[in-house]
Amino acid sequence: MSKWIEGTVVGQKQWTERLYSLQVKAELPSFEAGQFTKLALAINGEMVARPYSFVNAPKERPYEFYYVVVPEGPLTPRLAKLEPMDNIYLAPAPSGFLVLSEVPECDNLWMLSTGTGLGPFLSILKTETPWKRFEKIVLVHAVRYGAELAYRDQIERLQNAYPDQLQVISFVSREKHPGALSGRIPEAIADGRLEKAAGLKLVPENTHVMLCGNPAMVSAVTELLKTRGMKKHRRRDPGHLTVENYW
Repeated sequence: MSKWIEGTVVGQKQWTERLYSLQVKAELPSFEAGQFTKLALAINGEMVARPYSFVNAPKERPYEFYYVVVPEGPLTPRLAKLEPMDNIYLAPAPSGFLVLSEVPECDNLWMLSTGTGLGPFLSILKTETPWKRFEKIVLVHAVRYGAELAYRDQIERLQNAYPDQLQVISFVSREKHPGALSGRIPEAIADGRLEKAAGLKLVPENTHVMLCGNPAMVSAVTELLKTRGMKKHRRRDPGHLTVENYW
C-alpha cells in the first residue's frame, strides 16, 4: 500500500482568524466515525503530516477536517492557503479509538470537547448508531470566544432531529456569550453547573464520557471523574472514560 493517497481540495471555510474547515475529495478506505487520518503536504522536499479527525460521517462526502492554524507551524498555515483544485495528501489507513464500537453499553453518553475537538463528535452524531444505543446524549463544546462556536447549523439540525435525546451545552471562557456557560468544563463539573445545565448526573452506574481536545481539559476532567468512581475504559478492563488529546 502506498504511504500517501493524493486528494483534491474542493472547499475551504474560514470560521475565524485561525479556525478553518478543509473539504477534500479522495479515494480512501472506509473509516469509523470518530477516527482520524493524516493530512500531508510536500514542504522543502519532505512530506510534513499531522493527524486530523474526520468531521463528515463515514457515508458523507467530501471528507472534511476542522483545524486551527498554528502561525509558527510548518503545515497549518499552508493548509489555510489551499484553494479548490489544489492537491493534498492523505494517509491511507484511518486510525483512532474515539469510536462508539469501543464504548460499553450504558444509558447516557457525554461528549466533552474543546475547540476543534468537536469534529469527531459531529462525525459520530451524524450516524444512526448513537441514537439507537443511548437514551440521552450530552454534547459539550468549550471555546474561548463566541465566534469559535463553529458548526452551529449542523448542531441545530441534530437538536431538531433528536429533541428528546440530545442536549447541547456551550462554554465560552473569555467573554460573555448568549446561551453559553462561562468558564471551563472542569470547574463546571467541580461546582455542579454542568450537571445542572444538562439535567443529568455524571455517575458511573449509567454513564460513559468521551473526551476530546485540550490535554489540560482531558487530564483535569479525568482526575475529577476518578473521584466519582470512573476510570479510563480499556477492552480488557471496561471503564467509563474514552479520551483523545488533540496535541
